[in-house]
This record gives sequence, C-alpha cells and structure tokens, in this order.
Amino acid sequence: MDVAMTSTTETVCPSCGGPVSETDRFCEACGAELTPATTPSSTALDTDTEPTIEITAATVEEVGPCKSCGGVVGADGYCETCGVKAAKLRDHFEEQPAPWVAGVCDRGIRHSRNEDAMAIAADAEPGSRALLVVCDGVSSSLDSDVASLAAARAACEVLQAGHAQGLGTESSRGSAIAARLKAAADAASDAVLDNTSPDSPNPASCTFVAAVLEDGLLVAGNVGDSRAYWFPDEAEPVALTVDDSWAAELIATGVSREEAESGPHAHAITRWLGKDAPDHTPRTTTLHVTGPGWLVVCSDGLWNYCSEAAPLADLVRQTAAGCDGEPKATASALVDWANAQGGQDNITVALARI
Repeated sequence: MDVAMTSTTETVCPSCGGPVSETDRFCEACGAELTPATTPSSTALDTDTEPTIEITAATVEEVGPCKSCGGVVGADGYCETCGVKAAKLRDHFEEQPAPWVAGVCDRGIRHSRNEDAMAIAADAEPGSRALLVVCDGVSSSLDSDVASLAAARAACEVLQAGHAQGLGTESSRGSAIAARLKAAADAASDAVLDNTSPDSPNPASCTFVAAVLEDGLLVAGNVGDSRAYWFPDEAEPVALTVDDSWAAELIATGVSREEAESGPHAHAITRWLGKDAPDHTPRTTTLHVTGPGWLVVCSDGLWNYCSEAAPLADLVRQTAAGCDGEPKATASALVDWANAQGGQDNITVALARI
C-alpha cells in the first residue's frame, strides 16, 4: 500500500500509517493519539497524490468499550469510567473475512510497538479461496511498523486482483498463482520503498510471507523468516517455506536446528523487503490439498517457541480443539499462548480451516 502525503501539511500516523494533518490530535483512520504539533515524518515521500488505499474496518476497527471495565473510551483514549488508557489499535487487531479464515496480530509483551502486520481475504465458501499475507517489520529499521502494514496490504490487493486459470491444467494454474504471488511481493517491496525517505540512514525493511489457496491448489512463498505451514488432519505436517536466515543456512550445512536457532545470530535474516534488499523474489512451493487441515501463516513471534513443524501442528490442533475449531478464537488462543511463553516479539497468526 502506498501512503502518499504532501510535504507541508501532512504526515503519517505512527500507529497505522494513514495520512494525518499537522494540527490533528487523533488519527481519523485508527483513532490513535498524536503528539502535538506533529512534524512531517522523515520516512514519507513528497507527492501530490492522495492515498490510494484507505485503512479498512476489517483491519483496524473502531474503538470499542474499555477492556478493563466495559466503559466508554473517550476521545482522549482513556476510559471515562475507570480511567485506564485504551490500547492502541495498531497494537492488536483482528481480521475475519469469512467464517473459515481469520487472523490476529499482536504487539506481544516486550516490544513497545507492533511492527508485525497482516492482510487477509477469503471467499465465503469454505475451502474455496483464501489469501493470507504476513509481514514482520525489522525492529532495527526506522518506521518498520508503517512499512510492514503498507507492504501486507499492497500484496493482498494484488493477490485479490485476479483468479489464476493458467492453461487449464493444475501445473499451469500453479505457475500462474506463483507468478501472481511474486507480483504481490513486488508490490509489497514498492510499498516499503514508498514509505522510506531516500536519505534515511536506516531504511525501513520487513519480511514477507503469503499463502494462496484456490480451488484445492495451495501456493506459498516467502522472503525472510516469516513462515507458512500446512497441517493436514490425517497426514504429516508440511513446512511450506524455508527461512532466509543465518540459522537456516547453518541447518542446511548439518548443524542441528536447536543449536542453529539458539546461536547469537539465529535471527539474522539474509533476505528482506526494503531499500537495501539484495533480492526480494519469493521462493514458492505448490501443494495440492486433498483433505481437511489447517493452513497457518505466522511471524517468528509464534514459531520462536515451537519451531519444528510437528510440535507446532500438535499445538495448533490442540488449540483448535479447545476453541471448537473456530479460526479466530484459535488464532487468538495461539497468540495468548505465545505471550504466555514470554511474548518476546510481536506475534501474528493467520489461519484458514480447510
């Protein structure tokens, strides 16, 4: 998603990336409180165009009642009954475009802001078509929370734009979906660049993972260490992506996963989206889905605590069983589980029940 603004009177909301005026106290898109006399962000590009995509209610909902007491949250962001400050909407948001597809994106416990982002879409018919995108902003880069949200939304928009037909064969259809997924990664990369100043000393960057399910064909691709999995009910779990990371390179040389993922450079990624990215073409995997199961797309805030596919599949199945198989409740419970393990990173879980 491109976030465009003028250089003299607008800047971007630090919570959702939407356009705001210098005199605004609150963001009209997400309701986040703004600092007085906001100055233009150093990551915004000067342009005369208006934003091409608005923040939608599916991603950032209107402020609801106070989570502490159920009272009304005032315009200043505080509960009018108990005085507790409401959480920023960017810190925790949920999406459910169809009953069988849902996602939860959460700040976690340790970090002060949520640099994860997701964008998901689905047709109403269960198992027909689902699009799941997750981007994880790199904490050491500037405004990665804005860039990751823009990237996820831009990618999802591209994926929604077409329905792959190919030449009528499953192989050609898979190739067509993979090509569209690569175009989505291009759009996500452009969105990151559009939210980065050419002079930024530490340009915004993020990971990218997307999974596309269309009529029984599943295609997933990634850049970085955000992951996609297929957990069939009656077969072995499948990791659909391979991390672009220092740890993954060590594992490929024969180092044990436990040793590689506990090393000092375990979370150093070798590919990403951003101004200084060496390459952002996703590696894709195509799979024919023949039975029921769970499609899981997540950031490392979840898999950090359960990296192997088999234990994570068990966790998802057990969690889903405790939530009556409802995707949104399951995603929320998985986020809660990750927070209970320490919540050391932002956490995003997007699910499709097929």
